[in-house]
Amino acid sequence: MSNREKGLWCVFAGVLALLFLLSSTDLIIKEKKQEVYAVSVLIADASDEYYINFRKGMDKAAEKFHADVSFISLYHDNSAEEQIELLRREIRDGAEAVILAPVNETEIVMKLDEISPNCPIVLLGSSSVSDAVASNLSIDGYETGRVLAQRIAERESREIPVWIFAEGLSYTGTGDLYDGLRSVLEEEGFTLKLVERENADTFRSVIEETVYPGSSEVTIVALDTATLDDAAAIIEGSTVYREHVAGLYGIGSTIGILRQLDRGVITGIMAKNQYDVGYLSVRSAVEAAKGIRLKELMKTDTFYIEKEDLKNREYEQLLYPIE
Repeated sequence: MSNREKGLWCVFAGVLALLFLLSSTDLIIKEKKQEVYAVSVLIADASDEYYINFRKGMDKAAEKFHADVSFISLYHDNSAEEQIELLRREIRDGAEAVILAPVNETEIVMKLDEISPNCPIVLLGSSSVSDAVASNLSIDGYETGRVLAQRIAERESREIPVWIFAEGLSYTGTGDLYDGLRSVLEEEGFTLKLVERENADTFRSVIEETVYPGSSEVTIVALDTATLDDAAAIIEGSTVYREHVAGLYGIGSTIGILRQLDRGVITGIMAKNQYDVGYLSVRSAVEAAKGIRLKELMKTDTFYIEKEDLKNREYEQLLYPIE
């Protein structure tokens, strides 16, 4: 074999070795390591049953934007004190961003100013402003209440009183919904009664009043998902109650609520795209952790839906999102 041939074989062997190194190691070209952002999600409930579609959107965004998401529920529903302690824990344990659905937005935001977290906060359902809050994702509560009230006014008699059920007007977003609802219904001539939950039997006891001698029909409006779920279960459990409730309306679009809507227990609901909220919240959290798009306020749309709308393709992806 000539020296030229030997040289060519050496060059060929060198090229093969170089290609091997390029394909199997990072000795020559180092692959850029993908940074993953630790994001904590704190909700206001002890269960995630109202967050199924939210979690689908959250998981999709976590995959796309490289987030390691921890989803954390409370031990007790609507405990602001417990939520603050969990928030402190997540910040202490190194969360790079926190998505927070506050129990009580006023109390939580005051605590944020006191805590001065070293990571950005994305607030859900609240438009409150704080130095720690990077983004807000919320509905227009007042307008949502107005739209719901307008639909009620189109269907229900002014002679039938409207009872408004709520966990409490101090909970995040509930006060705006109530104000919007009341502004229309009072103008339309309805008689209103506000019922805030005091214990586990509050709503059942009030609904029982409808069957007392001399009582008349009522229209019930629930200002939050848990209350609507409870009211629907109480009414469905008794044919006597159903005879005395002219209509049941509320906020929320969980699988259970949609079933009650389909069965005719619930008359109409205001729903939002929970999948989009989950997706956008994680995207905003990652961007905030990178220092991008700070102090952003996003309003999510709400839609009024009745039983016949469940078969409408326009709402299919909204109510039953497929990943």
